[in-house]
Amino acid sequence: QVQLVESGGGLVQAGASLRLSCAASGRSFVGYYMGWFRQAPGKERDFLGAITWSGGNTYYADSVKGRFTISRDIAKSTLYLQMSSLEPEDTAVYYCAAAWNVYSSRPYYNPGSYEYWGQGTQVTVST
Repeated sequence: QVQLVESGGGLVQAGASLRLSCAASGRSFVGYYMGWFRQAPGKERDFLGAITWSGGNTYYADSVKGRFTISRDIAKSTLYLQMSSLEPEDTAVYYCAAAWNVYSSRPYYNPGSYEYWGQGTQVTVST
């Protein structure tokens, strides 16, 4: 079955950089959108960015554009989220997800468009 396993989270100081990984397995992800989301306590799950697995086209939320970069290594079947200039407000559980049916009424920035989710990895940014 499909598995998405995040890793790389941890406790860092403000201003630091961190790279999260998401190992994807269980099927071919050709044609999929792969997304990164985060959820802070008491808040909704927020879209951070997405990448098309096949073409590598990237899309970002305005809130992280310029600080976060999404990439993928097809040979390793792994998705990455490179985060820089981290702030305490970035503290959250970070999730990767995979979506097949992305179109106008199921946009890539909507968590409900994603069929598969990882278990999440905690990122804590201290002052």
